[in-house]
Amino acid sequence: MAVSDADITILPDASPLIGSERRGTTSGGTHDHIYPATGRVTVAVPLAGALEVDEAITTARRALPAWRNTTADTRRRILLDIAAAVRTHAAELTALQVAENGTPSAVAAFSAGVVADSLEYYGGWVDKAGGEVHPMWPAPALDYSLREPLGVVGVIIPWNSPLYTLGSVVAPALAAGNCVVVKPPELTPFTAARFADLALAAGLPSGVLNILPGGAEAGSALVSHPGLDKIHFTGSGRTAGAILAAAAATLVPVGLELGGKSPNIVFADADIEAAVGQTVSAVLSLSGQGCINGTRVLVEDRAYDDVVERCRVALRQASVGDPALTSTVVGPVIDERSCVRILDTIDRAQENKDGTLITGGGRCQGDLAAGYFLEPTLFADVKPDADIAREEIFGPVLSIMRFGTETEALELANDTPYGLAAYVQTNDVKRAHRLAAQLDAGMVWINGFGGLPPSLPFGGVKASGVGRLGGRSGLDEFSRTKNVWLAL
Repeated sequence: MAVSDADITILPDASPLIGSERRGTTSGGTHDHIYPATGRVTVAVPLAGALEVDEAITTARRALPAWRNTTADTRRRILLDIAAAVRTHAAELTALQVAENGTPSAVAAFSAGVVADSLEYYGGWVDKAGGEVHPMWPAPALDYSLREPLGVVGVIIPWNSPLYTLGSVVAPALAAGNCVVVKPPELTPFTAARFADLALAAGLPSGVLNILPGGAEAGSALVSHPGLDKIHFTGSGRTAGAILAAAAATLVPVGLELGGKSPNIVFADADIEAAVGQTVSAVLSLSGQGCINGTRVLVEDRAYDDVVERCRVALRQASVGDPALTSTVVGPVIDERSCVRILDTIDRAQENKDGTLITGGGRCQGDLAAGYFLEPTLFADVKPDADIAREEIFGPVLSIMRFGTETEALELANDTPYGLAAYVQTNDVKRAHRLAAQLDAGMVWINGFGGLPPSLPFGGVKASGVGRLGGRSGLDEFSRTKNVWLAL
């Protein structure tokens, strides 16, 4: 059955939102949005340019005094009302994610709930996050600290999970009392636009949240603007370097959530069936387009052949197809350029004999040929120094290597410039704790993946980023400490 075009009747107005006004005519031109499942254009989206960036930051600065001084109970109630609106419109937001970037509906259905969780979680912090009273000497005095918002936060979100990322950043930023200017990518502008509509309808004051879909011009104008007090970026390391260089001119603090090449260590004593299920999810979930996906698999010798064969079977049986169908497991990658890049990586690995291609390796044909669908791909006996073992592919490609000892597994796992996530599959609890303490990663999952609730501090080390979202750490990321001393 051929894949149907995206239903453009559900697509909201995604033109730049400054305050409570949509700007249909902009300085950044337009972008023809393409539905990844068919490769066909849906609608033209007006893009923000430098002019709209400046207007949005000016608007946010005007809104800041009132928002930061809004009483805690009112700010809490607004965040909870936005969360309720997101839950009410969850089905609509799920359909938008499918149309936006081809996320299978069965996967997209979780995002709205996670965003609502974030708003509720940080709404609960609003009236509880305070300062401290400090002991003083030698003179009698009262000394205390306050937590206060940073000011105006510029946020750049990615195309692979725009709704989830928007919620994970905006919720703590708003809870801390900041105003926010968000730049969604031109590839995926719709969920951010609809979220902003829901937030305004739920009572968020005009100017507190501004949405500027745009490309490189808008991003450059945003991160170099002197009116920002914080930048938070989710995306590639190359772009992060340019952002840090721009932010250096104004000494603006930058939070970075970057890529990963996460190791998944499978020991022979693990529940192999469960371990394989988690292993193949790395290329099935979001078609491998996830920063925390464990696409670099290390398997103990005694279980190696069994794991490789089970992964081969599971990948060949995975349902690749129309993302609008709830039965679909694997959807398309984001665009034609990604298709070409991933296929070139696969071809280069075969030419260099970097591993043995077990299954996949090509573009899907037949009814899927017009879209950006790739076969779930498995390489075994991968060389540890090969590109497919060290570089983030951001596509449905799994690389499996073998190890003999725990020490060897740890060395292989840490032999990467990235450090976002790591996974360990073992029934030896002592081993699990030993490895968790020594793995160079911001997050370690042992024997499963329980999702990313907003209570968890999320972030990486090394080339995977700086800062943390989630938990109290996420609130601190968007606030600062002020000390007050009073002589007695």
